[in-house]
Amino acid sequence: MVSTIRTHQLTRSFGAVTAVSQLTLDLPSGVVGLVGANGAGKSTLIKMLLGLLPPTSGSASILGFDCQTQGLQIREVVGYMPESECLPLDVTATEFLVHMARMSGLPANVARERSADTLRHVGLYEERYRPIGGYSTGMKQRVKLAQALVHDPKLVFLDEPTNGLDPAGRDDMLELIARVSGEFGISVVVTSHLLGELERISDHIVVIEGGVLSRSASMADATSDAGTLLVEVTERADEVMRRLAESGAAVEPGNAPGTFAVRVEDDAVADAVVAAAADLGIGLVRLQRRRHQLAEIFSTPSTTEEQS
Repeated sequence: MVSTIRTHQLTRSFGAVTAVSQLTLDLPSGVVGLVGANGAGKSTLIKMLLGLLPPTSGSASILGFDCQTQGLQIREVVGYMPESECLPLDVTATEFLVHMARMSGLPANVARERSADTLRHVGLYEERYRPIGGYSTGMKQRVKLAQALVHDPKLVFLDEPTNGLDPAGRDDMLELIARVSGEFGISVVVTSHLLGELERISDHIVVIEGGVLSRSASMADATSDAGTLLVEVTERADEVMRRLAESGAAVEPGNAPGTFAVRVEDDAVADAVVAAAADLGIGLVRLQRRRHQLAEIFSTPSTTEEQS
């Protein structure tokens, strides 16, 4: 596993309040979802990783750079999309991106080229000469994403990137984030309070509660097999359930008509479902192993750190 972020016993206190406590992480490339309620320590962690806030104790590094002593080098290769509304409304998207690219050290001609390319990638090329003040919320979020990408970083932090967006806008933003990682090869750390969104796009998940690491695991491990088969039949679900129960299987009715769940003890359970449906002459619409959802994990704190 190639690490993009490493921390060891990272701690930050503000007087008597400890915002981040003894945090030890080893995060891979790809998309990392960072989960935590308001006040959990996410923003403090990001500021320490960017070299903007020194830790009280412990250490951290990004892409091999020490976060406490090499903040400038880190900010040259890392992009940041803030949650807050921070865009200059009286300039065009092109002017803003060129300025941000120049601030990152790019020459003027390269900055103009990168700005045009980046605005095309985020779907704002046709609108690039309009003042940002006339943009919709979704367009403004795309501008914030673009400025995080314009200097061709190796890693970006995206803080609540779907805030204020309608369902279609959230879907578009999630697709853009997936492209940033999949097509451009840029690692992403994304924070969100919408766990379903993180489940869709993340390769790895980190849960922080009260400044303490609750869980760190690959998404595949975190949403592992729940040990249950989800079954849907065309009709007579009650009869199928009764047959399975008589054979000793643990069966629970589903929320929708014709659906139920059966506990998986071994492979024979699936065979028993198929056999029961065949004996009764009914159609089998779905036979699927259920996986845990991220919301279940977040609501069940873990006292043991998991690393993948």
